[in-house]
Amino acid sequence: MSGIVQSNTVRTSGVIAASSAGLDWSSAVITGSTLSASANAGYWINTTSNACTITLPSSAEVGDQIVFADYARTWGTNAITIDSNGLNYQGNDDTYGVSYSTSGETVSIVYSGATKGWIPMDDDEVADAPSPPPTQKGIFGFGTTGSVTGVTNLVNSSGVVATDVSAVGTARQAPAAASYGGDKAIFGYGTTGSYVSMTNLVSSSGVVGSDVTGVGTARRQSAAAGYGGDKAIFGYGYNGSNLSMTNLVSNSGVVAADVTGVGTARKQLAAVSYGSDKAIFAYGSTNVSNLVSNSGVVATDVTGVGTNRYGLGAASYGGDKGIFGYGYAGGNVSMTNLVSNSGVVAADVTGVGTARAYLAATGYGGDKAIFGYGEVTGNVSLTNLVSNSGVVATDVTGVGTARNSVAAAGYSLSA
Repeated sequence: MSGIVQSNTVRTSGVIAASSAGLDWSSAVITGSTLSASANAGYWINTTSNACTITLPSSAEVGDQIVFADYARTWGTNAITIDSNGLNYQGNDDTYGVSYSTSGETVSIVYSGATKGWIPMDDDEVADAPSPPPTQKGIFGFGTTGSVTGVTNLVNSSGVVATDVSAVGTARQAPAAASYGGDKAIFGYGTTGSYVSMTNLVSSSGVVGSDVTGVGTARRQSAAAGYGGDKAIFGYGYNGSNLSMTNLVSNSGVVAADVTGVGTARKQLAAVSYGSDKAIFAYGSTNVSNLVSNSGVVATDVTGVGTNRYGLGAASYGGDKGIFGYGYAGGNVSMTNLVSNSGVVAADVTGVGTARAYLAATGYGGDKAIFGYGEVTGNVSLTNLVSNSGVVATDVTGVGTARNSVAAAGYSLSA
């Protein structure tokens, strides 16, 4: 026999690993919806007919390498999703989703050790690959029954609303709320009869914290949404006149000072996250929308789509889309407007359920949403679930105190 001995790397276990030039490439093109990958191997992934979920090895050693290549240039249509199988990926644990959706892409990953785990060495989306897991539960809080209240109601991962939890912090109405930090929430601003700027943080187990003296202009009827994967933004509102200012919230729940807003000053609007890391403010006392980048920068006005109204709610659904719903437009309405994962607002969809205003909405179950509470001719506690395709269900008799001018946000990564 004769041959050439190729330079190879000795792993920490003493086993000789294939060099990057000597990966064991699969002779078969992978066309299935799942793949269990091995270390030091290469795979041609053909997603022409379906997406593919790839499970990485459950154990790895420093220097292990795996390469995935888009065989048919179809990842843009059917993406690959990588399950890191208990190991970190770019420093994030395996509760984070990892997908690649660029046609013609090749992804080469190398294991760096327990801290950072698998690191892409050659791909088109190194900085963006891991996306935060969606929240599983929700919380409605505050509002008015005719008198301001601070009660809250938790929503489980199946969309079931729990009974009242006694108020923590100052009772008020017309606050705003958003998720932050991946698994927590924040209520902010509102009125007790006087405008306030205080906030209340919500833990990953749904416990509402005591008042934190707010930063920024005291106001009511603002809106809030998550952005950047783990941060939040409050925007607009009313303090005797309409406002266009915003306040960013860090991933530890710290509210920043006022930023002079962009776009038309207005109140009684709503906001929602979309595209996994961006947000949109829309509707209210003027029918315009404003997109928010993944760094929290608010864009100029975009002419509104659909019937303008105020006192509406909004929430994310489907993992990367949003929905605005209900409100008041000379009378209560139940219409909705879906928001695509690129921030495009769709035309009116005739709503299902009781027309009402001054309600709130939050995501739950990872990819669904729920509208709750509000005012018809009096306060109500009914809810409407939203499927992961944006379909609104019929009324469900609510649990807890009927009230309006509430706020809601998602929390918890655990079902």
